[in-house]
Amino acid sequence: MKPLIGISCCMKTFGIYGMPNHAASDTYVRAVDRVVGGVPLLIPANGAEADIAALLARLDGLIFTGSRSNVAPENYGGPPQPEGAPEDPARDATTLPLLRAAIAAGMPVLAICRGLQELNVALGGTLHQRLQDLPGHIDHSTPLQPFAPVRTGLAHRVRATPGGWLHRLAGTTEIAVNSLHNQGIDRPAPGLAVEAVAIDGTIEAVRVVTRPDGREAGYAVGVQWHPEYDFATNPLSARIFADFAAALAPAGRRETTAA
Repeated sequence: MKPLIGISCCMKTFGIYGMPNHAASDTYVRAVDRVVGGVPLLIPANGAEADIAALLARLDGLIFTGSRSNVAPENYGGPPQPEGAPEDPARDATTLPLLRAAIAAGMPVLAICRGLQELNVALGGTLHQRLQDLPGHIDHSTPLQPFAPVRTGLAHRVRATPGGWLHRLAGTTEIAVNSLHNQGIDRPAPGLAVEAVAIDGTIEAVRVVTRPDGREAGYAVGVQWHPEYDFATNPLSARIFADFAAALAPAGRRETTAA
């Protein structure tokens, strides 16, 4: 049986009446179809209505997606965001407890862009709200460019931690990545290992080493860039999804209780 892969959704408005919809980019679905070899299942951003125990009992792995919206600062004790900064409280209310439960249960997790930021916040870390406002930092935000190959193209280099998870996948410590984010990790959560940093020191990849209760963590990694955009042409992007696939336990062999 193919593994069931949960993909986190955002709450977005569509149509002429601005109706709320639960949405995830097709790029994640295609990555699960074509590289992970699983069945993609979209997880709605339904907050308090989300049955996390039921999700964990049925899913084999989770992908936490990128998004234009920011993780709200009240979730990590940060100052108010600038006026007009996009937020998605329904997503926060779903993904943060889901991440904590998934890490506790040892479920394989791949966190991408906003997903990486959620992973850090869920485990007790904090965020910078606008990296481009920090002295000595480059602008990591989405280029205002309608031509997709330029908008999502490789933007800067990151340095992988020698001997780490990302270094093993890439076969080198120098990696070129795309860049489409404003927020970034400020204080890493306890139990996180830094797997890569950008040229300005921004944390670009992490791995969960220990769970909050001190036990060794299962497979849980995050990257700040978007491997789902170029998995068909970028070998490292494909390897990230393939590595996640390799971590998926056969059906019936998952941990069944969360500590």
